Amino acid sequence: MHPLALLAVAVAVGAAVPMQSAVNAQMGHVLRHPLYGALANTSVATLVLLAFVLALRLPAPRIGDAAAGPWWLWSGGLVGAAFVFGALFVAPRIGAASFSAATVFGTVAASLLIDHYGLLGFPLQPVSLMRLAGAACVLAGLALLNAR
Repeated sequence: MHPLALLAVAVAVGAAVPMQSAVNAQMGHVLRHPLYGALANTSVATLVLLAFVLALRLPAPRIGDAAAGPWWLWSGGLVGAAFVFGALFVAPRIGAASFSAATVFGTVAASLLIDHYGLLGFPLQPVSLMRLAGAACVLAGLALLNAR
């Protein structure tokens, strides 16, 4: 797939985040606790992914291979659950734009560290003045979105 097409997909996925936060928050309200909203979200996601696995007739994975890998291979679910809960709890309180900008800034800041040190299997990409300027622009956007 062309890199610009991949960027367009990433933008579309990002555009869905505020909707997901709102829907999950409402589900938590209806179910009388935010954790139930998060649980509903991850349950539906699991079922959808399972349907894709079955539809594509993917061979069963070898769990032992993942168990033999680094410990952090299993942290993705924890991070996903934290994001889903954080989104449905925080976004309705600070607004979709502020929440999205804050998560983008957090993503960029953490990504700079991951790239700089080549963590989690990513290639080494040292922090540069231009990359820091990009992060500063995201932070400036966050500040502008929260200016009253």
